Amino acid sequence: MPPSRTLAALVGVTLLGVALTACQDRASGQIVARSGVRVVETISNPPINGCHRFSAGVTHVDNQTQNSLLLYTTPDCTVPPGGQSVYLDIGASDQVTTASGLWRSFSFAPD
Repeated sequence: MPPSRTLAALVGVTLLGVALTACQDRASGQIVARSGVRVVETISNPPINGCHRFSAGVTHVDNQTQNSLLLYTTPDCTVPPGGQSVYLDIGASDQVTTASGLWRSFSFAPD
């Protein structure tokens, strides 16, 4: 006996829901980090939770994800005394000034 259309639709909707739920813990897209003109690293679909350390200090960050970032000059996503994090919106780029230091880590901004 072939499965009914209702059962097939229900299974399809359930699988779609599982797939979408699984993707919610990752940012869709890439973060490209450079030092001068040299690409230091490209991070694809990173987890949206926690602190992410760049492999080396970087001078320029391109946010090509669907989430906003917070950039830090510390390796542990903390703001040093007298310092600040920098908000980097979706699809934006930021270049560090020599006075603030290199970007060393990032986290995702809360929604």
